Amino acid sequence: MDLLASLLDIALHLDAHLKDLVVEYGTGVYAILFLIVFIETGLVVWPFLPGDSLLFVTGTLAAAGDMDIMTVLVVLVCAALTGDNVNYGIGRLVGPKVFHYDRSRWFNPAHLARAHAFYERHGGKTIILARFIPIIRTYAPFVAGIGKMPYLRYLGFCIVAALLWVVSLCLVGYFFGNIPMVRENLSIVIALIVLVSITPGIVAWARRGAGS
Repeated sequence: MDLLASLLDIALHLDAHLKDLVVEYGTGVYAILFLIVFIETGLVVWPFLPGDSLLFVTGTLAAAGDMDIMTVLVVLVCAALTGDNVNYGIGRLVGPKVFHYDRSRWFNPAHLARAHAFYERHGGKTIILARFIPIIRTYAPFVAGIGKMPYLRYLGFCIVAALLWVVSLCLVGYFFGNIPMVRENLSIVIALIVLVSITPGIVAWARRGAGS
């Protein structure tokens, strides 16, 4: 319960925690941001780190002068691309046998099955669509690797997805995050971003429940 409360506090007050990192580590915060995005997108066993909200809040801090927006965009696009390509490579290496793994502390095959079904429905554009859906965005490159999607085709979708995801959310934060009304209610805005991002997953879960 304490861990859940801590994670909730970090999620809803991400701006304060990120600002603390800027104060403590200075330009080293770029490396921390790279690592967070890389892990969230590149390691299929850890899909729960902040994504959309992190990009938005990073944009707001850049607008306030705490970080350079161009450096932010370059670092986070590189992190997203690196994570996706590592994830694709792991999926290609491991192969379909992962579908037979039992649920464990580090791996939930149910998430993989949902990502695979999403991929089957939407094909290559899944790589782009999944970028805006938590958990699915972590598993989609893995599934593309398992399915042996041609790498150059995958890479094209991957580049477009990383650019759209990072640039759109960071710039929304940059241009709107410091409007007084938004700034004064940033925790609510962050909660709404999280809610909107997980809505597709909630809808899919509800449909499966209704159909069972």
